[in-house]
Amino acid sequence: MNMTKVQILLSTYNGELYISEQIQSILSQRYPNIIVLIRDDGSKDRTVELLEGLMKLHPDKIKLIKGSNVGVVSSFFELLRSADPEVDYYCFCDQDDLWLDHKVENAITRLNSSLHTEVPAMVFTPTYLTDDELNPKGIWPKPPAQEPSFFNALYENIAIGATITMNRSARNLFINSKSVDSQKVLMHDWWFYLLISAFGTVIYDNTPSMLYRQHSNNVVGGSNSIVGKLKSKWASFKRHTGKDLLHKQASEFYRIYEGRLNGEKKEQLELFLAPRTRFIDRLHYARKSKMYRQSKAESLLFKLFILIGFI
Repeated sequence: MNMTKVQILLSTYNGELYISEQIQSILSQRYPNIIVLIRDDGSKDRTVELLEGLMKLHPDKIKLIKGSNVGVVSSFFELLRSADPEVDYYCFCDQDDLWLDHKVENAITRLNSSLHTEVPAMVFTPTYLTDDELNPKGIWPKPPAQEPSFFNALYENIAIGATITMNRSARNLFINSKSVDSQKVLMHDWWFYLLISAFGTVIYDNTPSMLYRQHSNNVVGGSNSIVGKLKSKWASFKRHTGKDLLHKQASEFYRIYEGRLNGEKKEQLELFLAPRTRFIDRLHYARKSKMYRQSKAESLLFKLFILIGFI
């Protein structure tokens, strides 16, 4: 009997400190039918040297693409384009975490059914948050308070990229669409939350699947107040042009998939993208919009920010 094939898509950049440990956790998965495709994003440390050593030890398991520095979003998009088209499932992977041995097995168990093979589907999980030495700090993030959906994805990303496993239909939807301008995409995981929630099935599995290593390059969190968190998030979405990258991402999604969207999803996306220069326009949007964040308090604050023209 043919066993379901899984390909791990790993983007590296100056990851010499943790990359060997991470790859070992992948190769130690309980599920055996795994291959690893790595794209190095122009590392200047010993990352490539370490990867080449691992390839010699596991030539049938690991393939390496040596790329130029294009950034994390473009690097993961390139990995998807270069991935094996015959593989059944694809997992995003970061270089500095540690996978629990059930991660792949649990993901394909959730996805490997007739319900989730023909339509685009993905599963994501929480993590065990740790310090840089893998000392536990708790489960992060907390479970979604509401179901994942397209209306949530336009406002908020709840899917940690390194926990995402998607099926071949999801990859094909991405590959067979117009090319994405990665400069308009907040993160690769957010893009796939948008994409799959629009045209397929997004599954949340509440069992943590990995140790998420928190260090100076990927610090989680910020201000403890809701307003402080939201202001911080929105400030980070601004570019030198002063335009909101969240709006750019939605516009890019509309450019590519407008012809496939229909019904309420298309209506709500067009409502979100419509100009809101006057207060009456912002009031109309606040009344008609079905977009939401997982926190009801944050959803209300978003509407307030919209009414005062902050969003």
